[in-house]
Amino acid sequence: MMKYILLSATFLFLLAGNLLFAQNAHFTQHGTIEFEKSVNMYALLQKQINKDNEDFFRPILESYKKTQKQFKVLKSTLTFANNKTLFTPIEPETNQGGFFSDSPMATQVNTIFTDLTTSTINSQKKVFEETFLVKDSTRKINWKITSETRDIAGYACRRANALILDSIYVVAFYTDEIPVSGGPESFSGLPGMILGVALPHENMTWFATKVTDVPIDDKALAPPKKGKVVDNKGLLTTLRSVMKNWGDYSKLYLKAFSL
Repeated sequence: MMKYILLSATFLFLLAGNLLFAQNAHFTQHGTIEFEKSVNMYALLQKQINKDNEDFFRPILESYKKTQKQFKVLKSTLTFANNKTLFTPIEPETNQGGFFSDSPMATQVNTIFTDLTTSTINSQKKVFEETFLVKDSTRKINWKITSETRDIAGYACRRANALILDSIYVVAFYTDEIPVSGGPESFSGLPGMILGVALPHENMTWFATKVTDVPIDDKALAPPKKGKVVDNKGLLTTLRSVMKNWGDYSKLYLKAFSL
């Protein structure tokens, strides 16, 4: 009998401890996340070299390595509240990467408002000299959650993997300490905020550097309004029409503008 009394007392003690922890656990519901996008420019340029242009591009790449840093770093913010997010790129103060820095894979062309309740997205997208306002549903990503964990910006995160746009492998790290199913750019759909994204084969990453837990006014989450209104299918049709004679280079640009 004493054994059962001790076991019951232990169970109640542990239960009380877990309830106390749950009551005191802090979950960030609103605030601002600062992100850094890092692009491996050496690898990005290397991929553009083939047997037909090697004699021309190889010396350019070697010269680039002598004058430019390997990684281009870009900053952005993600503001979130009431199950809505607004991803906003920050224009760099100086030109990083020289002439090749204008590649859409090495820039940030999207300002994205996401309503996670209605699963809709408004993306203001800069495409060369034109601006589009893409209104569509959020991207459906078939995430596979793993057991791997890491700390990002002071938050415990868990890894998830996925494939988007048929061929782009994505590694994401999300935290359930921020119970908002959003993330940088158009990445979302995990049971917590995505604080890290890596596209290993595209040689780029987005990682949070700071999370600020502050109330957010509705005006700070206003969706972008400027641009020619299209949906994702309409934008893709337009891009393919413009780039129909671009050969292999069109694949790079289509991928960049579709992310």
